[in-house]
Amino acid sequence: MAMPLRQSIKVATYLFEQRLRKRDKFPLIVELEPLYACNLKCEGCGKIQHPAGILKQRMPVAQAVGAVLESGAPMVSIAGGEPLMHPQIDEIVRQLVARKKYVFLCTNALLLRKKIGQFKPSPYFAFAVHIDGLRERHDESVAKEGVFDEAVEAIKEAKKRGFRVTTNSTFFNTDTPQTVVEVLNYLNDELKVDEMMISPAYAYEKAPDQEHFLGVEQTRELFRKAFAGGNRRRWRLNHSPLFLDFLEGKVDFQCTAWAIPNYSLFGWQRPCYLMADGYVPTYRELVEKTDWSAYGRGKDPRCANCMAHCGYEPTAVLATMGSLKESLRAARDTVTGNRG
Repeated sequence: MAMPLRQSIKVATYLFEQRLRKRDKFPLIVELEPLYACNLKCEGCGKIQHPAGILKQRMPVAQAVGAVLESGAPMVSIAGGEPLMHPQIDEIVRQLVARKKYVFLCTNALLLRKKIGQFKPSPYFAFAVHIDGLRERHDESVAKEGVFDEAVEAIKEAKKRGFRVTTNSTFFNTDTPQTVVEVLNYLNDELKVDEMMISPAYAYEKAPDQEHFLGVEQTRELFRKAFAGGNRRRWRLNHSPLFLDFLEGKVDFQCTAWAIPNYSLFGWQRPCYLMADGYVPTYRELVEKTDWSAYGRGKDPRCANCMAHCGYEPTAVLATMGSLKESLRAARDTVTGNRG
């Protein structure tokens, strides 16, 4: 996996332990949503379409930390909404880091420079800033001018203070290989972020904009062309080599949504971060009482065009662990930074 060596070792050890215990379903990373409120109204987001009463709610610290501990996952992605709007987000992060969970705080960065003093650099913590394109394209995607420039300044400030900074870029059918290359070149070569995560646009049922999600063949063509010319090997992408193969259409996988479960104000979301077919109070109930065979491409029409990392990255990771050849390939990438 293309991640820091210490983190790679911990995740590999965790996966090996699950195999020894003969567990066929377990969490790799928890998508934790301690609030739904946000200071932006992105057209592709389905998380801010809740009633005002729900948007005012904030998850208690003990509940947020307890859910992660209950799951046993080694990594946590804190999303929302905008997590920095949570008045105790620093305490949630502090308690998870104290338990040596790898924490990624996903943010649009509008509040980052204001709130950064509440956090401390740690090998277990990273800011994950959402960047969907260069200035004009990103500001259009978030429906507000000036957001890109603020995000860039916030990234520079965070890196100056010693924080690990990653980015998350979602691409739509309005993107071209050139727009993908331009933003990833900028993040990789000019801003020099530590790692970058990429994904085809999430097919949120409640998103205001339903016209610009990518289809499977569109996704494969987009990334195949964007990765050409050695770009994939050069960029610091925070993905397993097999997931990048998947995006290009070199391999195909089934979704393993149970490996990146979502925990929100309503509980554990069934079946995944993108679809809400009900909620359950415990991760074990999510795993044991969800009909996983009913979901995925070719099974549920809502999944037909989904190639999102939250469903397919864990499949790629598990496939990597099950193959000596792919394990050696991923280990080489960890040491050399080669994403080929």
